[in-house]
Amino acid sequence: MKKQPGPAASRRRATGHAERRKRAKKDERPILGLPVLCADTAGIDIGATEIYVAVPADRDEEPVRCFDSFTEDLHKIAEWLRQCGVEKVAMESTGVYWIPLWQILADAGFEMCLVNARYFKNVPGKKTDVEDCQWLQFLHSVGLLRGSYRPAQAICGVRTLLRYRTELIRFAAEHIQHMQKALEQMNVKLSHVISDLTGVTGLAIVDAILNGERDLRKLAGLRNARVHASEETIMKSLEGDYRLEHLITLQHSLDLYRHYQVKIGELDKKMEAFMSNLPDRIDIGQCPLPARRKKSRAHKQHNAPAFDLRTHCYRILGVDLTAIHGVDEVTAHMVVTEVGPDFSAFPRESAFCGWLRLCPNNRITGGRILSHRTQKGKNRLAQALRNAAQTLHSSQSALGDYYRRMRAKPGPAEATTAAAHKMARTIYHMITTGQEFDETRLEKQNEKQLKKREFRIRRQALEPGFQLTPVSS
Repeated sequence: MKKQPGPAASRRRATGHAERRKRAKKDERPILGLPVLCADTAGIDIGATEIYVAVPADRDEEPVRCFDSFTEDLHKIAEWLRQCGVEKVAMESTGVYWIPLWQILADAGFEMCLVNARYFKNVPGKKTDVEDCQWLQFLHSVGLLRGSYRPAQAICGVRTLLRYRTELIRFAAEHIQHMQKALEQMNVKLSHVISDLTGVTGLAIVDAILNGERDLRKLAGLRNARVHASEETIMKSLEGDYRLEHLITLQHSLDLYRHYQVKIGELDKKMEAFMSNLPDRIDIGQCPLPARRKKSRAHKQHNAPAFDLRTHCYRILGVDLTAIHGVDEVTAHMVVTEVGPDFSAFPRESAFCGWLRLCPNNRITGGRILSHRTQKGKNRLAQALRNAAQTLHSSQSALGDYYRRMRAKPGPAEATTAAAHKMARTIYHMITTGQEFDETRLEKQNEKQLKKREFRIRRQALEPGFQLTPVSS
């Protein structure tokens, strides 16, 4: 049992808060250097329990203040910043602690700048919370901070639900593994003869086993007609050592898996309601959804939302992203939740691809490129585009030809990134211009590549004295 803090500990904690506030006032000192471009700025250092706020030294007798992280104190921060004449606020993205303060300050009309910690980690001198907030305020006032992209609040709401849905799917997958482990401990090889234990056949057989059925032929008779394994093979896989402790584990894992499936279905309804409230960019009545084209990914994903996701994405974005080979409804939904229909934060295609970290990051010194590897990152949209690019290996399209050509030269990983980069540029062009996907542009690029390849082969053949002649069809 965890020991509760006594009165002495509470007094020490209160004393520590008071000392830190005194130190904040004592350590305040202006940072001189570059010319100030915007004086109406503030810097905030976020913490779980304390928030340090710095304003220009001439705005208040106490330009660095320490606030608690309660909601009442967050509103006090907004009121104090308004009294100090602050218009722009910079803060560090620390966990999820910055989100409540960001929302309150954004609603209050402040121009917010969310900064990645790596852009200002080289703080001169001793690192303290006071130094951090002063350094943020100084860098923002001289225009040396680059804010991270954050979509509109309505898009953030759908994004939060989608990310939570991803977590529920991961939890459900863990219980599928528990079911497989329980079957393996009983030497039941059902998961080795059918492709999906949670499919129609798998769940029917598992339910019958938990209900006490041990007749192998009756259990194998539950086999769906689409299962490739024969009844004899399934009968052999179901012959095992059924012990009570493993059956209990199997029952609990199955119940938890179905519980998560119910919660995922309920969350899908909430997500559909959120997406229905997003504004339309195109009138479906006048411009109906185009017919689905043949894609390399022919089947619907197993964990895709249970509502008409393609129509919602088309209505919100104004274009049908699923027309791009390899892109399905789930990938288009990721574009909606991570960016939204407004791409004004990215002035060019290169800026959008740089945010996704799908373009080369050239490190140049002395006129020589040391490295051109892409930056590491965990952008969810970039990962979705990479997953979509991996489905192009058998696609009979111009984008599939590009993927296979790149795969033959630098390798599979580089080809995946290159195809995802081309998808990102295509998505940017479609959403910003409102034009539908035109595959002829990619085909023209492939024709240019073929002509270059033909010219290179002819030139190589002329060196030893050979001459190539085309084969008549």
